[in-house]
Amino acid sequence: MATASDTPVLDTIAAMTVDSVERCGLAPDTFMLTRIAALAASDAPPISYIAHIDPAVQAGLTAEQVQDVLVAIAPIVGTARVMTAAGNIAKALGITIAVADAEAERRA
Repeated sequence: MATASDTPVLDTIAAMTVDSVERCGLAPDTFMLTRIAALAASDAPPISYIAHIDPAVQAGLTAEQVQDVLVAIAPIVGTARVMTAAGNIAKALGITIAVADAEAERRA
């Protein structure tokens, strides 16, 4: 039987992510670029990108690298998915910045 938790879905996703990181031999930047490509290919919503912003920054990714990944996958996944991904990434960044600003104001 599963352990009781207030956030069973998030706990499961976190555990799967940890397992994926531990089993993967890719360099951190390549790992994150691959995950971003998969998010774009699966038409992921902004919340999915939010979960990847801090790890992407920690891996040293640049906006140019993310753009390059979207350019690389466009012929495979289609322009509509790539444009949606770009918009969802922008929304995720905006949400992340708004949350950080709110936390900074709360602390001040």
